[in-house]
Amino acid sequence: MDPIAPETNKLGFIGIGYMGRPIAQRMLESGFKLTAYDRNRSKAEELIRYGGTVAESVAALSSSCDVVLSCLPSDEAVLEVHSGPEGTFANARPGSLIIDMSTVNPKTSLELAKLGSERGIDVLDVTISGSTPVAEQGALVLFGGGDRGAFAAAEAIFRAIARSYFYAGPSGAGAIMKLVVNSLLGIGMQAIAEAVALGEKAGLDRKRLLEVLSQTAVVAPAHVGKLQRAMAGDYSPQFPIRLMNKDFGLILNLAAAVGARMPAAGAALEINAKQWEEGVEQDFSAVILQMEKYAHLGPDGSGGT
Repeated sequence: MDPIAPETNKLGFIGIGYMGRPIAQRMLESGFKLTAYDRNRSKAEELIRYGGTVAESVAALSSSCDVVLSCLPSDEAVLEVHSGPEGTFANARPGSLIIDMSTVNPKTSLELAKLGSERGIDVLDVTISGSTPVAEQGALVLFGGGDRGAFAAAEAIFRAIARSYFYAGPSGAGAIMKLVVNSLLGIGMQAIAEAVALGEKAGLDRKRLLEVLSQTAVVAPAHVGKLQRAMAGDYSPQFPIRLMNKDFGLILNLAAAVGARMPAAGAALEINAKQWEEGVEQDFSAVILQMEKYAHLGPDGSGGT
């Protein structure tokens, strides 16, 4: 496959959500010609100001683009978009490239690769590590699965949206790597929430506790910003807790399939689910609030719920 370049290739992007919008915007700002599609047309239209165009359907987008990227919320959505008579495989030209950036079961990535191979279409599973602000900065980390040559050909796209990108192996490897990374992200947030509740319950000032923790080497960079936002009581969604819970489900399914025990992931999912039941769209760092409730602490570290 020839290298993909802004001057010669037209991109399509399906799924203009939390991560899809800033990723697509970065591609447009890097000079790529890009057509967007989302079930909610108004989301796709947000990209017009950056030079994007809007497709009326997945089929119309697929038939007019050399590379089709997707960033979708579930396995079901991914399979629906790419398979069937109105999907990408039925309408994209042979020799096209599909890059799915969704967090899905690795089996779904393997299914996409199989369907693509039957139609002469290369498929990569290129998963994302990073929050919405990181995507806006073009500083994501990417993990790629699929044909190595196709991955190399797409490097201009990856450079536009990421600070680092890695070829992880054959189809499904990108999906697996994302689940490994997100297991650390979710379990790490649960550990931090427990530590915060412990410190507050033992009498430490909440603001000072969060401030000091954010300066220590034991808190990962991905969690530092969460502590800073928690100081201000800001749990607005950068990575919604419902999506973290979805990922925990995928992680535990993969663990069961390969025979790996993950008791900490199971416990973290249980606590996350309690916070999700609050019915408010919150960031996954809102698990801090749930642990404070368990400790009979208010959101300011005071007694009471």
